[in-house]
Amino acid sequence: MRTHHETPPFTNQRGPAMSETQITAADAPATQQPAGKPEITFDDFAKIDLRVAKVVHAEPHPNADKLLKLQLDDGSGTPRQICAGIRAQYAPEDLVGKLIVIVANLAPRKLRGEESRGMLLAASDAEKGAEERSVVVISPSADIAPGAIVS
Repeated sequence: MRTHHETPPFTNQRGPAMSETQITAADAPATQQPAGKPEITFDDFAKIDLRVAKVVHAEPHPNADKLLKLQLDDGSGTPRQICAGIRAQYAPEDLVGKLIVIVANLAPRKLRGEESRGMLLAASDAEKGAEERSVVVISPSADIAPGAIVS
């Protein structure tokens, strides 16, 4: 004899019992998405060609206070130049010989009169103001040949 009401597991008080597989996306907690950029599809991400490159030469950009001009070995046999807004954080001589990760298939662009054929990847605490922001160039943790694919 039952003296109290027992609620079976996964029972909705307003309806019949649900199995775990019947829980819908509306019932699941919302997925946390970082603030800032909109979500992209896997196909969009797959279009990006990330490669390892070695900095062969670095110098201040002649027409921009915030840019460095980098000459890279990207493994293609043809030197590649990119301009990067890291002048406040890096001395040119500290980058020479360093392996970095670049977006290799970014359309070329003129930045203050100099062609940039790609973009280096860097992490920053962008929520801080420009003066106290940290910028760290992304680099492989082990030695690998220029041109290696990053996936």
